[in-house]
Amino acid sequence: RAPLALPQAHMPPRQRAAKSPTRAARPPASPAPRVKGAAAAPAGVSWNAQQTPLGVALNNYLAPLLTMLVTPYLAYVVTYITSLPTPTIGAFLERCAARGVYGIHADILAELSPTTEAATLLLVFNFVALLIYWWPGPTEHGPVTIHGHTPEYMDNGVAHQVLFTLSFLGGSELGLGWYKLSVLFDHFGATIGALNVFGIVFCAFLYIKGRHFPSGPDNGTSGCGPMFDYYWGMELYPRIYNVDVKKFVNCRFSMTFWMLAGISFCAASRELHGRVDPGLLLCAVSQFLYLSKFYVWEIGYMRSIDIIVDRAGFYETWGCIVWVPAVYTLHTRTAVLLPSGLSWPAALAIFGVGLLGVGLNFWADDQRQRFRAVKGDCLIWGKKPVYIEAAYSTVNPATGRMEQRTSLLLASGWWGTARHNQYLFELMAAYSWGLLAGVHTHGVLPLLYPVFLTILLVHRAHRDEQKCLAKYGAYYEKYMAMVPYKIVPFLY
Repeated sequence: RAPLALPQAHMPPRQRAAKSPTRAARPPASPAPRVKGAAAAPAGVSWNAQQTPLGVALNNYLAPLLTMLVTPYLAYVVTYITSLPTPTIGAFLERCAARGVYGIHADILAELSPTTEAATLLLVFNFVALLIYWWPGPTEHGPVTIHGHTPEYMDNGVAHQVLFTLSFLGGSELGLGWYKLSVLFDHFGATIGALNVFGIVFCAFLYIKGRHFPSGPDNGTSGCGPMFDYYWGMELYPRIYNVDVKKFVNCRFSMTFWMLAGISFCAASRELHGRVDPGLLLCAVSQFLYLSKFYVWEIGYMRSIDIIVDRAGFYETWGCIVWVPAVYTLHTRTAVLLPSGLSWPAALAIFGVGLLGVGLNFWADDQRQRFRAVKGDCLIWGKKPVYIEAAYSTVNPATGRMEQRTSLLLASGWWGTARHNQYLFELMAAYSWGLLAGVHTHGVLPLLYPVFLTILLVHRAHRDEQKCLAKYGAYYEKYMAMVPYKIVPFLY
């Protein structure tokens, strides 16, 4: 899953994008038991319940403002902590006490001041990503929007991952010698500083572009004022010279930086300490495998809630430009200056748990994708799948008329144990990464990312369920009764 880096504010219903209908055609005759709900969701129901005036003030004004004020500095703080000889929260608090408020603020800004080297690194990084962006591949499509737009993508995520990784390794001392393999760690603070400046300015550019030069019909103000429009975004699918902004920022920069950071941090650690750190190395390997799964599934991500609902504004775009590099790499970064302290047996045991989470996540996603591809005519765990054939009403953008369509809600296999069990598997991997950094040596700091991800995924599950309840009505209520657990079987 590509991240949504920041808390979600309420989006006015009229600006929501429609979720992709599975298929208009009904499934084949009797491929599996069907459980039918009482009625379809009425047309025009909002995905979110109506808010009180206080809820509107909090969600549409106060929360976005606080998010935009707090998160950039928080990204600076966690980046600064990992530059300390002892990268722990305790060491940071001691430094704060010694330097005072203004002194520590000056130190943070000095550590994260953009440099020419960091700017050059980012320019080359994104130039290579842009070259590979046009690598040939089959054409795939996202769901049709409520305004009739069908986004189009080149399915070349795996080619991007392989080519970019080889390019990164080949340009280092392992190949052409243009830079050290530790380059991402060596210039990390300045890189985050440069990304923050660029991210804020780029979101302003997207706001102006969406207001005056939109790429497609899915654009417009939220009705909550310019501040919220900057936070949420003006366009659902912005493009610049035919480059899809979301795909490039979310997948080709953000996820790629995260993937290669682990390699670079391992190189920096070995150079500093003269040996391989088991915890850091296995954490980097686990994340690389996790992101390999992401690139295999990239087109599925382009049909997810991150893309079809969330617009390209500060919330999503700045989050992927700055928050992901600063926070998603935090656990591996803490183990560079201060090793994890894990033995190979301990590190391998934790790595095994994370690898299990990555594998189960892939299995669950693949199970649902195969089920949808054949419209239920398959076996899951050796049995005919149980599902609900849910009817819903939607507007045909070509005719403007309401149409009734169906989706299949799978209640077998992993999807019969919990409605969002893939999130449990993601959290297994995330907590293993935090533990591999060495909580006995670094305290709770390496757990910041998994704790953040827990909050994010619980909130995302709630958002998705509100959307499905509004879309499917009694059908989804029936599905919730059949699969009573949200994320953790028998617990939650």
